[in-house]
Amino acid sequence: MLNDSTAEYYRRLVSEGVARVARTVAGTSRPFTGVTPGELAPVVDGIDLDRPLGDPAAALDELERVYLRDAVYFHHPRYLAHLNCPVVLPALLGEAVLSAVNSSLDTWDQSAGGTLMERRLIDWTAARIGLGRAADGIFTSGGTQSNLQALLLAREEALRLLRKNSPTPPPVCEMLPKLRVLTSEAGHFSVLKAAKLLGLEPGSVLSVPCDGDRRMRTDALARELRRCREEGLTVMAVSATAGTTDFGSIDPLPEIAELCQEAGTWFHVDAAYGCGLLASTRRRHLLNGIERADSVTVDYHKSFFQPVSSSAVLVRDGSTLRHATYHADYLNPARSAEKRIPNQVDKSLQTTRRFDALKLWLTLRIMGADAVGALFDQVVDLAADTWRILEEDPRFTVVTRPTLSTLVFRYTPGAEADETAVDLANLHAREALAASGEAVVAGTVVDGRHHLKFTLLNPETTTDDIRAVLGLIAGHAQEHLASAAARRNGSPAA
Repeated sequence: MLNDSTAEYYRRLVSEGVARVARTVAGTSRPFTGVTPGELAPVVDGIDLDRPLGDPAAALDELERVYLRDAVYFHHPRYLAHLNCPVVLPALLGEAVLSAVNSSLDTWDQSAGGTLMERRLIDWTAARIGLGRAADGIFTSGGTQSNLQALLLAREEALRLLRKNSPTPPPVCEMLPKLRVLTSEAGHFSVLKAAKLLGLEPGSVLSVPCDGDRRMRTDALARELRRCREEGLTVMAVSATAGTTDFGSIDPLPEIAELCQEAGTWFHVDAAYGCGLLASTRRRHLLNGIERADSVTVDYHKSFFQPVSSSAVLVRDGSTLRHATYHADYLNPARSAEKRIPNQVDKSLQTTRRFDALKLWLTLRIMGADAVGALFDQVVDLAADTWRILEEDPRFTVVTRPTLSTLVFRYTPGAEADETAVDLANLHAREALAASGEAVVAGTVVDGRHHLKFTLLNPETTTDDIRAVLGLIAGHAQEHLASAAARRNGSPAA
């Protein structure tokens, strides 16, 4: 146990672990080893957890075999797949501190300074967004939880207004089936998941078409709002996106805000990805309109370069957080609120919570917000350069010009190629690349066709890395097409 008598042993133990990780990272030449589940699972399954090794060095040796050796390393410049970022060193310092002290951010008497620091960071973020003096929020486990809580508040506010405006307030069981959520067809799947968890009807989330830049079409949104009103349905929220997962597109926030205001509808912005713009000195204007949101999701563990998890949900009107408030006599009795004791559990869907805010706190105090914003600007600049590379390369077709740092593209050998064969070639290229460990890219489906995706969140990635990975992709795809053609012709594969 960590206490006054073991403090020195703790220091040596953690130092040994950190040294092992540092050596592994320093010696990493590829983002992935290409290990398969079939290869690694027997190694893990073969460990007898009821027979401890008793020796930290032996346990770390074993950890290298089952985890460190085959981990996917996001810090590598050729990891280009998902919204996973390399992390800044001040945040790792915070991670070490918060794990050791082990504060629980549910009540003041378990966290004290941690409570105030988290609240200060919420105020800082709300000010960056421009939500106003009445804003509030809470740190969460990630964007999915933040979207869930935002839609919970939207649902409760919609039900409250329905009761208020009805001469005979209907029961909840009659109101729920008439609630709808509008989001773009490029929005995050967590909106659908949240609707199910909130007890809404299947089909309650209505998809709004996007334009050619994969942004929500406001004319289509206006029509859908009007249709719902005419059919006696209540749009409890419009969920816009500031940085879609596939395309990095930002919905037209000012126009959507205007439509929501006219309709009296809760305006939510999922800025889990695009929140890094809040720290940018060059591109903050891309988020114009977000200040009119009723709720905002931010993921610091994406574009603020923080370790997982570090996220938050913020609301314009802090009083709406009461919809997540429950009092327990043993934890946060109602009299605590009357005494203005700051218990964070009063605002949160979680009870026990890590002091994840400390990582962002130390990042801001050591590096500063401008430095974080500059890192995000670097990857956005890289995405613009990558788009130009793809546009000029006849082997590839890129779907749309990036706003942030994500590009969706497709290997296209020529107009005469069979689209199904090209689908399989793109799938094969991604899998073969991962199996080689030379690079990791993501995939998605656009208009029914398989595409590849770069998600650029590493400021150390260069255009040379991009060109090298594109060459590898083209090589794997060409090899697959040649082998498939040879099989069709009955000749041996090349």
